[in-house]
Amino acid sequence: MAIGSDRRCGRARILLISAVVLLAIAVGNAPAQAATEIAWWHAMSGQLGRELEKLAADFNTSQSDYRVVPTYKGNYTEAVTAAIFAFRSSSQPAIVQVNEIATATMMAAKGAVYPVYELMRDEKEAFSPSDYLPAVAGYYTDLAGNMLSFPFNASTPMLYYNKSMFRKVGLDPETPPATWPDVGAAAKRLVAAGVPCGLTTSWPSWVNVENFSAYHNLPLATRANGLGGMDAVLVFNNPVLVRHIAELAEWQKTRVFDYGGRATATEPRFQRGDCGIFVGSSATRADIIANSKFEVGYGRLPFWPDVAGAPQNTIIGGATLWVLRGRPADEYKGVAKFFAYLSRADVQAAWHQNTGYLPVTRAAYELTRAQGFYERNPGTAISIEQMTLKPPTDNSRGLRLGSFVLIRDVIDDELEQAFSGRKPAQAAMDSAVERGNKLLRQFERTQP
Repeated sequence: MAIGSDRRCGRARILLISAVVLLAIAVGNAPAQAATEIAWWHAMSGQLGRELEKLAADFNTSQSDYRVVPTYKGNYTEAVTAAIFAFRSSSQPAIVQVNEIATATMMAAKGAVYPVYELMRDEKEAFSPSDYLPAVAGYYTDLAGNMLSFPFNASTPMLYYNKSMFRKVGLDPETPPATWPDVGAAAKRLVAAGVPCGLTTSWPSWVNVENFSAYHNLPLATRANGLGGMDAVLVFNNPVLVRHIAELAEWQKTRVFDYGGRATATEPRFQRGDCGIFVGSSATRADIIANSKFEVGYGRLPFWPDVAGAPQNTIIGGATLWVLRGRPADEYKGVAKFFAYLSRADVQAAWHQNTGYLPVTRAAYELTRAQGFYERNPGTAISIEQMTLKPPTDNSRGLRLGSFVLIRDVIDDELEQAFSGRKPAQAAMDSAVERGNKLLRQFERTQP
């Protein structure tokens, strides 16, 4: 080859290399396509809120097309109310966390809700209700078995006790009180030893009326607690439940039981060591471990041993993720991807293990068990054991009652009347049923 030809080839190679370099620089300096943001309004604070934010961050790191942005909007009622007002001004989030008792209300808002089974089908993402624990899936599906919202944080009430305090007063720290008489005896011993409060509970209605009824196989309402139709009638003012409330009211006089407020108001009292026994959500475990300076024991929800068939099974609390209509199409693609991510066994298992919420899928439960988590952490399987203790009945499958957020407030109000001694237990529960049924009929009249 001639020298001139070599030179021309050399210049060509130099020009080609320069072009490649310039192209690389241009690509590197080009603005990256922004990830589609997906607003997620939620109601979790404290340690649970931090776990939720980590979940969103992990999803965001796993891909680059979508960015889930979680925003705390207060408690469940405040979060739903904020979403409703935002919907009216077309500024609603794509996802909102809604507590389980608002399921009937959300089902009635058909124009505002994008059912999850439709979303996943439209976006061609795998999603099957059969993958989820029946006690969870049944709560959030319609009569045809279609899942309307995405099961996220499912919990059930359980008993916590201060093992260190039990040792000091001569109680067996390795044996949790199993029945309400056992709880009363232990709480009396704690108070006699100078403990300010023997027993307290969070979520008064959820623990002492709703789950109490299911655990003793008693109806909260007719029509399978509303799962069979909107014309259900509240009927929980029965002798067994009234006796339970009357006993708590009697214990209240000496602080054997000490009422401390609605929702989660009493949780810090147990964490500080003011109360020796606490009945609350299985999901409280994360905050209790993070904030308590004593050894914690775990037990099942207590029951009255003279009630035939008790214990039956507990029902869930917590919340699901509802998708709201009116957002851009690309956001819904991201929501479906996010839900597919949340459905993964490893993600669900980690969420369950880090929070105390139930593993909502069978695969997450099996993975957690295979990892030895339950063996290393005694008491953490209690929530699942309670939920699956016996096949659910019409009294223990759950509840779906319109305006139950308001009805629960009514029940809490009447419980306060009983615990303060302003009303006998029977009168308080009769009033709760009467007032609650008025709300049910009002809700029924608003439906087409």
